[in-house]
Formats: sequence, C-alpha cells, structure tokens
Amino acid sequence: MTTAAPAGSAPALAPSSRPGRRRPIRRRGDRLGPVSLLGRLITWAWVLFNLAVFLWMVFASLKNSGQVFDSPWQPPTHPEWSNYGNVWNASDLARAFVNSILLVGGSTLVVLVLACPAAYALSRFVFFGSRVMTLYFVMGMGIPAQTIVVPAYIGMSHLSLVDSLPSLGLLYVAGSLPFAIFLLTGFFSTLPSELEEAATIDGAGRVRTFTQVMLPLAQPGVITAGLLTAVGLWSETFLSLVFISDDARDPLGLSVLTLYASMQYTSNWGGLFAGVCIMVLPVLVTYVWLGRRIVSGLTVGVGR
Repeated sequence: MTTAAPAGSAPALAPSSRPGRRRPIRRRGDRLGPVSLLGRLITWAWVLFNLAVFLWMVFASLKNSGQVFDSPWQPPTHPEWSNYGNVWNASDLARAFVNSILLVGGSTLVVLVLACPAAYALSRFVFFGSRVMTLYFVMGMGIPAQTIVVPAYIGMSHLSLVDSLPSLGLLYVAGSLPFAIFLLTGFFSTLPSELEEAATIDGAGRVRTFTQVMLPLAQPGVITAGLLTAVGLWSETFLSLVFISDDARDPLGLSVLTLYASMQYTSNWGGLFAGVCIMVLPVLVTYVWLGRRIVSGLTVGVGR
C-alpha cells in the first residue's frame, strides 16, 4: 500500500540531488602524458644542473688556486675557510655589502611607495586613458638598459648626478617601477570590490580605503613585488659600472667584478669564488625563506 504525498508538499529529492551534496568528480588516473612527463624531466634536469653549479662554486671557494683546477669536482679535503676572511678584508667587501644594502633597500622602498598607489588606481578606477597608461608601463618592461644608458649618462652628468649612490638609485627605481606596477595591478584587480563599497558606506575616503583596507589585503603581492625587485637589483653590475667610478661607492656586484679583474695578478681563484658566494648566498637564503610567498603572490596576480 502506497501513501500519496500531501498536497502542496515538495517532492522527495533523490540522494544524489539533495542540496549541499555533490557527486564526486571523476578524475583521470595519475598517469602522466608524454608532454607532462617531458616537462617534469626538463624541470628536474634544470634543478639538478643549478645544484651542481652551486656545489661546484661552494667547493671552489674552499680550495686554493691549484685545487680549483686540479680537482674541480672533488670536495675540498682541507677547507680553506680563510678565503672568506681574506677576500672580505682585502677587497673591502664589507663596505660594498653595506652600499648594496642601502642602495637596494632604499630603491625597493621607493619602488613600492610609488607602485602601490599607481597600481591601485589603474586597477580599480576607470578613467580616460587608464588602459593606455597600463600599456605604457607594460611597454617599459621591454626597454633594455643598454638603449638608455648613454642619454641617461649625458643628462645626469649635466645635473652633476654621476658617481653617486642616490643617482644610481634613481635609475634602479625607473627600471624596476614598470614590473612592480604590472604585478601589483594584477593583484589589486583580484581583490573583492565589496570591501571598497563597505568602506565607502562607513564614510571612508579613497585614501583611507586604500591605506587601511586594500593595502593590507594586498600584502602578499606587495611582498612579492618587493622581493623580486630587491633580488633583481642585488647583483646588478652594468649601470653601476657606468655611473660609479669611486671605489668607496662600489656596490657588491661591482666590487666582485673588480675582484675578478685583480685575479690576473694574484691568481687567488679560491678568494674569487668566496666573493661570489658572499654575493649569491643572501639571494639564495631569501628565496628559500620566502619562496612560497613569492610563488603565491605571482600566482594570484596572474590568475585574475
């Protein structure tokens, strides 16, 4: 005997169609296709190659000049830790290290101060010429430094700005600003607009909404932009070689280049590799420490 459903009552839902429950999505097996397998093999081959180069560099920094060429791939039997101390004191890398910290840190801070409000305005406001301005900054990423170094040097020499760390910092800011604005524009565009509307209802103006609501939410993107800018400027050599002539103002990359030139007379190849390690290790530690934030910031900014 069957009982009819009461009039006006909703029909019973099948277990598979009840709200709040979804059928499990069938996925393909974990078997990789030929393209994915080839991509992974190339990636791992590149990783292993870079690890081998890094180990070779570290081993060479702990050897004397004869061992560097006689047994390049063997670990040092008696590590020459004095190479680091000698190159740190003899080549005055301590002063160059401080110069790089001040130069790169100040340039990165100025880039973020300028890029954050510019990217916020380009991504959240619609005004005449906004797309053209965004395209203008994107085009700035493709201009090589070699094409502007001569006119920049002539203009800065007329203004007596050559051979100065602040003037070199201005060039660093001008070269790094397009990428930072491009990255942060993509990141700001992913933030929900409902938060801005709520802040406007509460009486917050544009500046307060940006500084107290949107900028804290964009912290992963800001950190990523700052780290990529600092890492890119840390080992920069070309501009500093052109615009800096006083040894007391040499950044770390230029000081290591000078150290390489002196190897023609001293042949202290272990000290040279020790200087290269001193320049590379801060960048490597930064990537290992904050690598996930860099990847997450890039992923969110691109996937808008």
